[in-house]
Amino acid sequence: MKLAFAQTATLGEGLTWDKGRRSWWWTDIEGAQLHMWTPESGSAQSYRLPDRAGSYVHCHSGRLLLGLAKRVCLADVSSALAVQTLVPVDALESRTRINDGRTDRAGYYVFGTLNEAPERRPIGSFYQYSMQHGLRRLALPAVAIANSICFSIDGKTMYFTDTLTRRILQCDYDAPSARVANVRPFAQVEGDNAFPDGSTIDAEGCLWNAQWGAYRIVRYAPDGSVMRVLELPVKNPTCPAFGGTDMRTLMVTTARSGMSRDELLQMPLAGSLFAIEVPDCAGIADALFDDNTMKSPS
Repeated sequence: MKLAFAQTATLGEGLTWDKGRRSWWWTDIEGAQLHMWTPESGSAQSYRLPDRAGSYVHCHSGRLLLGLAKRVCLADVSSALAVQTLVPVDALESRTRINDGRTDRAGYYVFGTLNEAPERRPIGSFYQYSMQHGLRRLALPAVAIANSICFSIDGKTMYFTDTLTRRILQCDYDAPSARVANVRPFAQVEGDNAFPDGSTIDAEGCLWNAQWGAYRIVRYAPDGSVMRVLELPVKNPTCPAFGGTDMRTLMVTTARSGMSRDELLQMPLAGSLFAIEVPDCAGIADALFDDNTMKSPS
């Protein structure tokens, strides 16, 4: 694991590879910023957001679909990030905000919410959003912190977690109908200070999970068994992603949030972007969100 891009993100998250722009994108949730870095040229750009973005996805048009704290929006990066609100989320519940999310294999945006209140009761939900069907709540158990959302290669299995439970779950998933069924355990995260954060699926159907508080990324086999553990020099990894021209570079965002002053002095690179070459593994690209199809009349 090596340093790829030095930064002091409070809560770096939502890492994605943009094949068209040959760039990495990620968000600093608490800083309400979106970052883009192009390794070939070394150029980097940051966008100030109107609110915190828990997650986002890339669109067919080149725009971004943003999951801001309480709304889903379209953002045009060629126009100083002009933002258009599409739908509010949990408008009557002041304690929640949008958190982790990505596209399913059909290109629909699937995301979850978290409870920001100190008591952290499980009041968060999971949703699917598309231009064809609008916002649809998924019939999954309520959570305190929705995370680890990703999909099997065939798109029929969804993985997710309530971070505080330290369990990654899976369920049957049907994108067109937004139906879920057969919720079941996938993996138990080991260690009292290890909490599952973001995840991604590789070309072999294995799940890579960033484990907050544990200095590590863990690769799980499709049956949930541990295959590999990658150690990081910082405490709080948040989101792994594959990218690069051959999809064999594994990158991970990290966070400074929740660290003591002594820890920050010991780990000055916390909040940076880290990379590792994994020649024996390749990622698979997320589907692009279809932002050109209008919702059908009801």
